[in-house]
Amino acid sequence: MPDPFVDTSFGRLVAEPVAGDNAPAMSVSELSQRLKRVVEGEFGHVRLRGEISGWKRAASGHAYLCLKDADAVIDGVMWRGAAATIPFAAQDGLEVVATGKLTTYPGRSKYQVVIERLELAGEGALMALFEKLKAKLAGEGLFDRETKKPLPYMPRTIGVITSPTGAVIRDILHRLADRFPSHVLVWPVKVQGEGAAAEVARAVRGFDAMPADGPVRRPDLLIVARGGGSIEDLWAFNEEVVVRAVADCTIPVISAVGHETDTSLCDYAADLRAPTPTAAAEMAVPVLADVRHTVSTLAHRTDRCVRRYHERAGERLAALVRVLPRRDALLGPQRQRMDDLGARLDRALERRVTVARSQLDRSAGALRPAMLDQRLRAATERLSGIARHLELVHPELPLKKGYAWVEARGSGKVIGTAEGARAAQAVTLHFQDGPVDARVERSGGKSYTAPKPEQPSLL
Repeated sequence: MPDPFVDTSFGRLVAEPVAGDNAPAMSVSELSQRLKRVVEGEFGHVRLRGEISGWKRAASGHAYLCLKDADAVIDGVMWRGAAATIPFAAQDGLEVVATGKLTTYPGRSKYQVVIERLELAGEGALMALFEKLKAKLAGEGLFDRETKKPLPYMPRTIGVITSPTGAVIRDILHRLADRFPSHVLVWPVKVQGEGAAAEVARAVRGFDAMPADGPVRRPDLLIVARGGGSIEDLWAFNEEVVVRAVADCTIPVISAVGHETDTSLCDYAADLRAPTPTAAAEMAVPVLADVRHTVSTLAHRTDRCVRRYHERAGERLAALVRVLPRRDALLGPQRQRMDDLGARLDRALERRVTVARSQLDRSAGALRPAMLDQRLRAATERLSGIARHLELVHPELPLKKGYAWVEARGSGKVIGTAEGARAAQAVTLHFQDGPVDARVERSGGKSYTAPKPEQPSLL
């Protein structure tokens, strides 16, 4: 008989109900759901302090992380809507306070905290994040002095990025009006809280993108300003998006965030840091009265310089006049030379006239009528002799004395020998009264040779 005090169910092959057992078997899902309800009911609102580890933002926008301390670790998740409201750049190593609720994840038999709000755990954590971001941006050269731009001495238009309400904008406008009235463009932004950093960065880039020749004049100088506050209040000006916008701006920027003891990363990125917004206005423009006094002083100095220059020039001229020689002494040699040249010119002209008169007399003697008649007779006699000579050598003169000249018929070539006549056979004989054609015939084997005509002598 079995012992009633001994549990024999451990050796069973098939599970069977046991008398007195009020815990029926549950499915894993049922147990997971009961655990989920218990955990969420007991820990529906929790605040956990810990260090972020394994921070990761998914493509869906959800964020996953672990919160840990020295002895424990718990998983955490932030859905997309909550993750978008984090007022700082979450990263590993930051000590934070997470507000949310505890839940379970049945798929992995794990519990996790669903975080609705994530905050830095005190100013110490903020300062740690500040120093970490500062070191990162400084390593990229955003704070180098070599990149700082000089401020314009007298900006025509000043852009102010600050809250449209509050004392900051009034202080800046009042100070500018007192020192040097200028044209001011105000870009209103939130200076703390959610979305403040994005608005400030958008304002800086908006001013920088304005065209130089647009309908609204592009500012020559920007002032980024905010009143004093805690490090948490000023945190928007430590955000990386603001720092990069200020560092990239091509317009010179004055940072006036907080009071003199407050320092933001925007101050490091700006071209000049002002301890207060009022001081920024003083740095932006000169004092109008001082400018007028400076201009007046420079005008007087210029006038004195001009007068002194003329006075000294007059003194130098007077000194030179004293050492210059007298006009008569200076021009005496030239006058004497001119007189000598004048006398020589007169003598030369007289000599030239005398020579010309002698030449004219000689020429006039040669032009007397008797001389001309004598030359005319000599010329006439010479022409008569030439004419007689031409008559004696005329080729037709021998023809008048009974002679003829022979030409090969049809060729126009004169024949001067009997051999030439026999060779031509047909000839033309030219007489005084006309030509006669003839043929040359041989006689007794001998050729006939006409006697040569008598050659007249030339006179």
